[in-house]
Amino acid sequence: MRQQWNTGTYDKDMTFVSHFGESLIGLLRPQQGERIIDWGCGTGDLAAAIADQGAIVTGIDASQEMIQAARAKYPDLSFILADGQKYIAELEVDAVFSNAALHWMKDADKAVASITASLRTGGRFVAEFGALGNIASIVDGLPRAFAAIGTSDKLQLPWYFPSIGQYATLLEQHGLTVDLAHCFNRPTPLEGGDQGFRRWVNTFANGVLSVLTPSEREAVLKHLDQELRPSLFKDGHWVIGLP
Repeated sequence: MRQQWNTGTYDKDMTFVSHFGESLIGLLRPQQGERIIDWGCGTGDLAAAIADQGAIVTGIDASQEMIQAARAKYPDLSFILADGQKYIAELEVDAVFSNAALHWMKDADKAVASITASLRTGGRFVAEFGALGNIASIVDGLPRAFAAIGTSDKLQLPWYFPSIGQYATLLEQHGLTVDLAHCFNRPTPLEGGDQGFRRWVNTFANGVLSVLTPSEREAVLKHLDQELRPSLFKDGHWVIGLP
């Protein structure tokens, strides 16, 4: 299963991903001339925002589509096609930043090992990602939708949503000191009105659905819509993150 991204749709309909990550830059406190890696940079918007504060930024992402889009948008920055579960920087960096990416790296032990190996002694790691219970209604609903059309054997979920304790322990095992870890609820209204949920699933669960035939995919989408609409569709729009 490979997650393929439509970067045009991603930038148009999923702007909340970068928008919510902007406040994280305040915790990062990038300094002039610091070397910083954006670990899972997507289409590069936050890497560019960090670079605007004077840091020397490299963005890495495992998606060729994302890297191509980032290079096109920000040709003056460095973007590398790389798996964050394997990549180690050639030169140790002052900080690693990551927004909405680490929950895509299911081998968390290798991801954290790669991050710590890339950091200089005393370097900083600032990240935001989905925690235990994130998009729980969708994570729970997908197996039921696949089962309803007899395709349970095709289902592979691509996300890892750990508790604070699980991830903090992992960071400490790799030699990092955890100064702050906070789990917060963030209900996210989706653009697109009635079609907002379908657009979200087609974007973020495209890899999950790519194993299905077109008719099977449509059946899964309809099943999810019918099951989740009563709880997630409010006042004319979908809200991801509600119970």
